[in-house]
Amino acid sequence: MTFTGHIPQRQLGPGGPEVPVFALGSWNIWDRMEARDRRALMERAVETGSAFFDVAYYNMGPHAEASRTDLLFGETLRELGLARSDYQLCGKLWLWEYPATGFADQMRVSLDRIGAGRGGPESFETVVVGDFMGEVDIAQVVRDVQAEITRGSFASWGVNNWPAAALRLALDTAAEEGLTPPSFAQLKYGLVRRSVAEGEFYGKWFADGTLALQASDAFEGGILVGKLAPQRKIGADVGGIRERIVAAYPEVLRIAEEFGATPAQLGIAFCLAHPATANVLFGASSVTQLEDNLGAIALLERIGADAIRTATAGLWLDREVRADGVWAPE
Repeated sequence: MTFTGHIPQRQLGPGGPEVPVFALGSWNIWDRMEARDRRALMERAVETGSAFFDVAYYNMGPHAEASRTDLLFGETLRELGLARSDYQLCGKLWLWEYPATGFADQMRVSLDRIGAGRGGPESFETVVVGDFMGEVDIAQVVRDVQAEITRGSFASWGVNNWPAAALRLALDTAAEEGLTPPSFAQLKYGLVRRSVAEGEFYGKWFADGTLALQASDAFEGGILVGKLAPQRKIGADVGGIRERIVAAYPEVLRIAEEFGATPAQLGIAFCLAHPATANVLFGASSVTQLEDNLGAIALLERIGADAIRTATAGLWLDREVRADGVWAPE
């Protein structure tokens, strides 16, 4: 069914922008599509008000794979001639090679690759700082982020896979020095992985409004929408529960069908049922896939958050996994 409305917006945390409840990712996405399909997907995202794009230069740390996905994204923007007001951008600042590769350099490269100075965007609305590995001077990270905000590279920021203690230090540093604090956390969150977002560490910040949640990897690399043996690189299996996730798919499908929905719609609706969720980040590689995902909005309105959470309570598989936000590479 074709979506005919305009998707809702929520605030991406205190001081963050109003954003659509959908966020479209770029990792292993734009470089898997033909040019006409990229144009069609981007145009449909604009039409439905879901043109919030997470775009990064993936060539550091575990992602040192010379990906062209951001280059292709920028090319598509220019081909369509979209006005800057038609879309929002969320960039990435990586900590893997920081501070040897500083944030100013990372911003320059990221913006250049998507076309700054060639008709492309000159800034992002917001960025995510992550992934967290090893020893990092958190106070200096906050100061360096502020320098980019002052420069006009972006206006707000969030974190991805930070230990709770590091995030606490970032919040305290920002408060003590009058700097911009992180306003959201991008976390693995969905039907099967809930411990970080709903646990004692991050949960308190979501509950009191300190942070908004950007739900990421809700489909477990496609497993929870029926792609039980993904052929492409997918996110880390924190806690080593992936076999259990594969085994849980039939139950996901059963619940979705009982609600008259698809597994993707159920997964997104579940994420949006969390009151702290600002938006859900997923990878859509076709208009058909985006249209299906858009149906999550009607599902949530029709069934309600409480009923969805009750029906899916048994799918929480990472209850015993360490839940302080630390990223554990495979």
